[in-house]
Amino acid sequence: MSENRMMHGSPYVEQIEKYAHSLKQLSSTFLGLEEKKKAFSNEEIEDMFTRVREKVCSKCEKCGWCWGENFVHTYQMGYEILSAVDQYGNELNTEVKRKLMQRCIMAPRFLREMLSGFHEARQNIIWVNRMARSRESCAIQMNTFADMIRSTTKELENSIFMDERLEKRIMSALKRKGVRVLYIHFFMNPEGKFEIHVTARSIRKQKITVKEVVRAVTEAVGRKFVLPGDSAQMLGSDYMTVVCVEGPSYYVMYGTARIGKDCSKVSGDNFALIEMPGGRQAAVLSDGMGSGADACRESTMVIELLEELLSAGFPEKTAIQMINTTLVMGREEIHYSTVDMSVFDLYTGECEIIKSGASSTFIRKKDSVEHLSSTSLPIGVMNRIEIDSVKRQLEDGDFLIMVTDGVLDALPVGEQDILLETIIQGTDIRNPKEMAHHVLEQVLAWTGKEPADDMTVLVLGIWRE
Repeated sequence: MSENRMMHGSPYVEQIEKYAHSLKQLSSTFLGLEEKKKAFSNEEIEDMFTRVREKVCSKCEKCGWCWGENFVHTYQMGYEILSAVDQYGNELNTEVKRKLMQRCIMAPRFLREMLSGFHEARQNIIWVNRMARSRESCAIQMNTFADMIRSTTKELENSIFMDERLEKRIMSALKRKGVRVLYIHFFMNPEGKFEIHVTARSIRKQKITVKEVVRAVTEAVGRKFVLPGDSAQMLGSDYMTVVCVEGPSYYVMYGTARIGKDCSKVSGDNFALIEMPGGRQAAVLSDGMGSGADACRESTMVIELLEELLSAGFPEKTAIQMINTTLVMGREEIHYSTVDMSVFDLYTGECEIIKSGASSTFIRKKDSVEHLSSTSLPIGVMNRIEIDSVKRQLEDGDFLIMVTDGVLDALPVGEQDILLETIIQGTDIRNPKEMAHHVLEQVLAWTGKEPADDMTVLVLGIWRE
């Protein structure tokens, strides 16, 4: 690649960087706006007193005396009422009521108006704080999105290269097959894997499949390329872009075993396998709060959002943070879900285990079992969450076992991880689905009872191509 010329300083890259900078500035501005209120301001308290004086006291023959020479005592009484309301609610305590009846001939009306002013001011604080939380959530989203844009921009700028000789070889190979090339763009990921985008059309209405284009690129480059997905699409008379990615070295197979709380058919646990850009594959397991239909809806929503974001190329932690902020912003009540994610690099065999409130993950190698635990919080609880992650190198024939908390909670406290390690270590099963069922059956046999919570075992095996 000595003749490659790296394309740095692209005006498109610079423009995207400006977008990211603008989002950072907006985020900073949002965070710098009015903070959450914890108490009434002097102005709000003064408004309460003014309201009472105008609506109640102005009609009383003693108004001049109470708000004139006895001004201090009147204010003191008002403050005592506010303090009592804050502590006891509308009922106040006996002592405050007694004092008010002694000092004010319009005590009932005075109290009603003070209470009304108090609750209006408190409602205002609630709305101000709600707006502050919303601004904070928006700021977090914008900041996260800006970081994602900058990361993607940097990766893109570093990955683009040109190779005129290679370009000519590809164009010649495709021309022989009846394909006219408009553009060829070359990319290389940090692991040195190629991705080639060919914008082309067929010549003279020849029937050329997209797979034929990929095979021609493979022959010209001397590396094995595949389509990102299974496609039998034909190259037509209009230009279209064919994405050729270098074939992976590994593949992943999975199997699951599930059972609902009290043997219910509805489970709050949900999972998905997600194809991601760059030759990666994610396995995601989510456990919604509680069990049954409500928990199922929560975890399903989380899984679907993750599928959308990860498939689109969002970084894993960014995707989780964005969903977390959305869940916190979107409702008053707390509804949390765990996120347990394993991301496989199908080129290198490396796996990143990412957790937000999830149970331990187990890695089964030929002669050992390792468990990886986390103390992070689930998503949907707070605006900002810590997301734990760790990377492990997997080899041909290794297994990764993901479980929800119902599986571990069925085992004795303090021995859960060790006992599950023993169960996993004690089997020679090599089929992921059979292993998942074996693990679940062993745990259920240990308890001897119906499940007290939803239980899911997800087993993933990795093998070389």
